[in-house]
Amino acid sequence: MRIGIAADHGGFALKQTLVEKLTSAGHEIVDFGATKYEAQDDYPDMVVPLARAVAAKTVERGIAVCGSGVGACIVANKVKGARGCLVAEPFSARQGVEDDDMNIICIGGRVLGDALAWELVQTFLAAQYKAYERYQRRLDKVIAVEAE
Repeated sequence: MRIGIAADHGGFALKQTLVEKLTSAGHEIVDFGATKYEAQDDYPDMVVPLARAVAAKTVERGIAVCGSGVGACIVANKVKGARGCLVAEPFSARQGVEDDDMNIICIGGRVLGDALAWELVQTFLAAQYKAYERYQRRLDKVIAVEAE
């Protein structure tokens, strides 16, 4: 799978770990930065290009990491077509994709350990949108809000 990933200083170390694991698992990675630790960087500078790539479908899924995951989630959802969710447990990593067509997982580099973050990412990537009528009806309403 072609996966985009982005992180600020708060998520930089976790992003590096995830890139290693994802590459070893055979995924193609598009890294939107940060490419080095910069204590003063700002998550929108990395997450917005990631969210735009996900919305444009130049990458299949996105992973956004900041200190808590909250800021990355907020800014990812400002991009039309990006559906980012803050995830801290496996059920939501799967259900968010299956029911809500989540295309960006947002995680906190300062609040999750490497093992849990990796489990969440694997769960997110393995899930597929189910497109049941009720799920699509709800998603269509979200898309309508974006069009306003």
